[in-house]
Amino acid sequence: MAPAQSRAPEASRKARETQRRLIRSSRVARRQLGVTVLVGLVTTALIIAQATLLAEVITAVFMEGEDLAGVTSPLIWLAAVAVGRGLAAAAFESSGRFGAAAVMSELRQRLARHLLTARPGALQGEHSGELVGAAVAGVESLENYFSRYLPQVVLAATVPIAVLAWVIPIEWKSAAILAVTAPLIIIFMVLIGLLTESRTRKRWQLMQRLSAHFLDLVGGLETLRANNRAAAQSDAIGQVGEDYRRETMGALRIGFLSALVLELLAMIGVAMVATAIGIQLAGGHIGLEAGLTVLLLAPELYMPLRQLGNQFHASTDGMAAAERIFEVLDLPPAITVPASPLAAPDPAASPIELAGIRFSHPGRDEVLTGVNLEVEPGETVALVGPSGGGKTTLCSLLMRFADPDEGSLSCGGVDLTQVDPVAWRGRITWVPQRPTVFAGTVADNVRLYAPGASDEEVRRAVSQAALDEVIATLPAGLETVVGEGGRRLSAGQSQRLALSRAFLSPAPLVLLDEPTAHLDAGTEDAVGAAIGRLLEGRSALVISHRERPLVAADRVLELSGGRLRPVAGAAS
Repeated sequence: MAPAQSRAPEASRKARETQRRLIRSSRVARRQLGVTVLVGLVTTALIIAQATLLAEVITAVFMEGEDLAGVTSPLIWLAAVAVGRGLAAAAFESSGRFGAAAVMSELRQRLARHLLTARPGALQGEHSGELVGAAVAGVESLENYFSRYLPQVVLAATVPIAVLAWVIPIEWKSAAILAVTAPLIIIFMVLIGLLTESRTRKRWQLMQRLSAHFLDLVGGLETLRANNRAAAQSDAIGQVGEDYRRETMGALRIGFLSALVLELLAMIGVAMVATAIGIQLAGGHIGLEAGLTVLLLAPELYMPLRQLGNQFHASTDGMAAAERIFEVLDLPPAITVPASPLAAPDPAASPIELAGIRFSHPGRDEVLTGVNLEVEPGETVALVGPSGGGKTTLCSLLMRFADPDEGSLSCGGVDLTQVDPVAWRGRITWVPQRPTVFAGTVADNVRLYAPGASDEEVRRAVSQAALDEVIATLPAGLETVVGEGGRRLSAGQSQRLALSRAFLSPAPLVLLDEPTAHLDAGTEDAVGAAIGRLLEGRSALVISHRERPLVAADRVLELSGGRLRPVAGAAS
């Protein structure tokens, strides 16, 4: 029990820090907080006005015998106040939803920008399932925080104080009862909240684990089926899902019990005030209008406190997700981004030099232990070597997805760490081993490097990459939808699609990683010929285990043991 108790204050502190950081770091969130405070103050004034007017109308009708004409004016004001409260509640809800949508969009943009620009080479160190869960379902939970929880925080901070200030001059004994019982609700709410936070945090961790496991399972479905391991993975998913169910039900049980406790305390407080008012009325020490005003305001004082306890449970998922996202945003950049970058050098005019490059992935031995390489303008260098030898890592360093631990990367004497990484990547065309086919038409996919390319340029690139024969078999040609939700392409078709993108790119440096892997002989010949056409007049680094792509190379080097060695008798 002690460890759980010791973790609870730490979890609460982290949650409060996350809330403060969410407000500080987001201009939209600060504006939303300002709107919420303003509407909360208006709502507080309307609550007091409604109770006062209602007490006045009831007293005038039942004690003073006024007819409808005599109470027309306060009735009109009462109706206006009631409408105002309804509009204020709608303003809370709508502004909260609009604000939450803007904050969610801003938070996702910051996460995507950080991962794609500051830590592109470190993505493999993150758990993709956790990030997907935090960025999608978790961030969606922030809507409850902004549209429900935050308004209740404002009301809980303003309404009790305003009600007490209004009641003290009217009947100080009832005000004393309210002042003593209201903090009890707050104390119980804090205690229950600490317990709820720890349960919610554990539930969120289980959901992240379930998301990561399920994402890996879907990605490796074919392999699992081929090895007859689908049933075992199904059992594992079922076990994690059962753990998640138990934690969810535990959190809900705490939520229901907390609502019961808060309702009971509020009911006792209202009953005590009603008893005090009744005694005062019976003794003639207070008028009916004053007594009714206090009695009507008593439940209004407890209401925002009770609702705050209820809405707290709805906000915890969003805070857990925001906390995870901020943890990722706090990770240092994996690459150097200079404050005053130099102009990106041109590989078509100057050689690329790697001198004494050493690099190791976190928690692993050195992959590169002193690589020296020079690629002249227009030269094609092929890299061969065992899997895991660092060939793809070398390409990642050239693309500035990571910085070397030691050594220098330069082009034309310009240190690439002093160049804007985005500008340098604009000089590079990258053809990976497993190209990503995005959801969209074939033409949209081909335009990846050149979004403004004309239809004629797309058709020319498709023809140069020998993809035209594939296009001819598609039902809508270049307008056929492929990728997620569309037609699936084979490995060879995806490779030719990637080469089509490269033909549209004007970049002078081409990096190809196993461009003919997993292809049959006929497709390999077609792709190999396309590679030869692609590399004409460009500098290139080609990674391959197969013979066909090496034909176009001016030099063939072997990367083994972290160092480069020339391959004797290879390409001229």
